[in-house]
Amino acid sequence: MIFHTIRKRNPLIHCITNYVVANFQANGLLAIGASPVMADDSHEVEEMVAIASGLLINIGTLNNQMKESMLLAGKKANALGIPVVLDPVAAGATTYRKQTIQQLLKEIKFAAIRCNIGELAAIANVDWQQKGVDSGTGSISLEVEAKQIAQLYNCIVIVTGEKDFITDGEHQQWITGGNSQMTEVTGTGCLLSAICCAAYSAGNEPYNQLVDTLSLYKKVAEQASSSTDYIGDFQITVLNELHRFSKDGEK
Repeated sequence: MIFHTIRKRNPLIHCITNYVVANFQANGLLAIGASPVMADDSHEVEEMVAIASGLLINIGTLNNQMKESMLLAGKKANALGIPVVLDPVAAGATTYRKQTIQQLLKEIKFAAIRCNIGELAAIANVDWQQKGVDSGTGSISLEVEAKQIAQLYNCIVIVTGEKDFITDGEHQQWITGGNSQMTEVTGTGCLLSAICCAAYSAGNEPYNQLVDTLSLYKKVAEQASSSTDYIGDFQITVLNELHRFSKDGEK
């Protein structure tokens, strides 16, 4: 099981991420046995990413200083063969975000993109009404656009929602399950991106490793929702279930 493998390998995951979710991401990575580091100053990101197993770039609380750090760290990771995962939070909400995503995709080679359907639409330049960081509304052929983006950028594309879709441009798969409570606390998607970064770096079959990750994350949601009806407790229970799955597996 991929969470077992992550715990055994204890990868260092460098997260240049948003301050809303940084603590939850760090605790989630620790729960599965990874080592998080949340360095985002341009003076140190190249040195930090050089000792990491993977780099996560999350634009949730984007600013110019952070963008500079993302570009420096991403290029350094590419030069060293370290996988980079992109979480294009609210990519279509503003012109600044959309232009930044275009620049990141142009200058950095990403191993995987983890997004929602609205963010996919922004990357694919499909007309869509983004609602803040939520997916919003519009019309898009999810499978077609995700596959085209995967082929264009030679990466794995994961589109999460009530059902998750994953493709590497050749293979594709839907993953069902989960629980809607995951949408009622902030950071569950961002944490998944960080876990995907750890999973990608944990072996030699990244597509299969990410399929397993998505399936397990759905089961974590199901287990957490069955343990509590309270949304504050739910977030804590997600961490507890990640820890349990990584140590004990499914029961």
